[in-house]
Amino acid sequence: MKIKVLVSALLFIFFTNSLIAQTQGIAYTAVGKGVSTTFLTDYHCLGINSSALGWGTGYEDKKFTMGSSEFGFGMYSDALTSDKLKNLYKSIKDNVSGKSSSQADLNAQKLAAADYAQAGVSIFLDYNWAGFSFQGKKFGGIAFNIHESCSYYSKFNQQLTDLIFRGSTASLFDSLTIVMGTDTSLIANRPDISQDSLSNVVLGTLSVPLHLNELTMGSQVKMVWNRSYNFGYGRKIFGKEDKFELFGGVGGRYIQSMAMFNLESNVAGLTMYSSITPSFNINYGAIANSNPSNFAAGAGIIPKSVGDGYGVDFSASVFILKKLRIAMSINNIGQVTYKRNVYSFKDTLFTNLSVNGLVDYNVTSSINDFLTKGGLLTLQGEEKYVLKNASDFRFGASLEVSKAIHFGFDVVAPFNKENPGSIRNPVYSFGGEFRPVKWIALSCGYFGGGVYQHNIPVGINFILRNGSYEVGISSRDALTFFMQNRHSVSAAFGFARFRF
Repeated sequence: MKIKVLVSALLFIFFTNSLIAQTQGIAYTAVGKGVSTTFLTDYHCLGINSSALGWGTGYEDKKFTMGSSEFGFGMYSDALTSDKLKNLYKSIKDNVSGKSSSQADLNAQKLAAADYAQAGVSIFLDYNWAGFSFQGKKFGGIAFNIHESCSYYSKFNQQLTDLIFRGSTASLFDSLTIVMGTDTSLIANRPDISQDSLSNVVLGTLSVPLHLNELTMGSQVKMVWNRSYNFGYGRKIFGKEDKFELFGGVGGRYIQSMAMFNLESNVAGLTMYSSITPSFNINYGAIANSNPSNFAAGAGIIPKSVGDGYGVDFSASVFILKKLRIAMSINNIGQVTYKRNVYSFKDTLFTNLSVNGLVDYNVTSSINDFLTKGGLLTLQGEEKYVLKNASDFRFGASLEVSKAIHFGFDVVAPFNKENPGSIRNPVYSFGGEFRPVKWIALSCGYFGGGVYQHNIPVGINFILRNGSYEVGISSRDALTFFMQNRHSVSAAFGFARFRF
């Protein structure tokens, strides 16, 4: 059965409207700098530093900011090159567009399994449906936006990678069941089996069953797709404009979740919870009939949510001599409660597998193998599941040398890196922007940490009619375009930002 997994669905949104977890939200203007905490104002600062709403727009004659159709996309792996990540990107894109992706033959599946074994792959997508903010000196600033976000992270051990890419022909199995016409035969699994025989394998069997925790030890798969309705308020608390000013801000959001998958296998055991919108048409088999949270509403145009929750933000910042900015914030403290299509893993012995391996390099499709009837896991229905948000702590500072030069640094750390959607480890970055003329902002920076090694972000933003209209594009790693062994593919773009 063909399934559009989470990442594919969000790519569909992006390609039909405008065409890594990352730390700049939907702000394409900050992506090229690598820093955001003390650079963003208006609705872009929601979920990052809401106290910045008290700073004003930066244009004396403009108090309102509106925007839409801003998006960011990225893939990262410290073990895969940018060329291999582009193959993954193409596979996802072909899946979404309905094109017949060139299917991987059995030899290609073996090579892909070797590539992806032990390789952590991080994918993120962000889209801003609409944003609005008002910022005045006496009132402060208030903002609202609707933000679609999706993140995926997986890291498989060697055995699990082999199973996902090669399915029932994986080297793990001792014997293979082959069906040719009306003849069924059982043969030993050997390296020298002909391609014709392998293409007719319907079942792989283990002579000595394994506990699933043994099979998956060290593996992780985490994904989440949320739509959040964000709001925030920030203002100056006290201080003199030319000396010292203290700002405070609060924010929050209502979260609708369309999908969540959380699998982790370690020495403590294997745990798995999932909750995915019916729009993905996953066939859970007979277990769905006894699931207290079973939800099989029609797919419709807009995917049905399976969970809802909240998040809250707190932030503070200071201006010193109108040049130095320092800010810190705690963001997205809260949780999402899933009450539809909630499943967990039922501990069983693994003996056989009757699914095919991946036909292309879209590793996100592996979630289908975990959940569908006859897949890798035996599922059991659950009434609900509560997942803490991917919250973070931020600290940043920047110096505005002149109207043309502004640079600074950021540190972003997760509260719980195991939560789906969370950055894996603290991310540290520095960068800034240079305006050679008032209508062009060039940005550049550096960031590392999290799942990243060393990235050089770049961007360009065109600021027209004294800030009334902006359009720009950026990338999280410029070196991808010049070097073969880089480990990321990314882009961020915005073309509909207005001030008045």
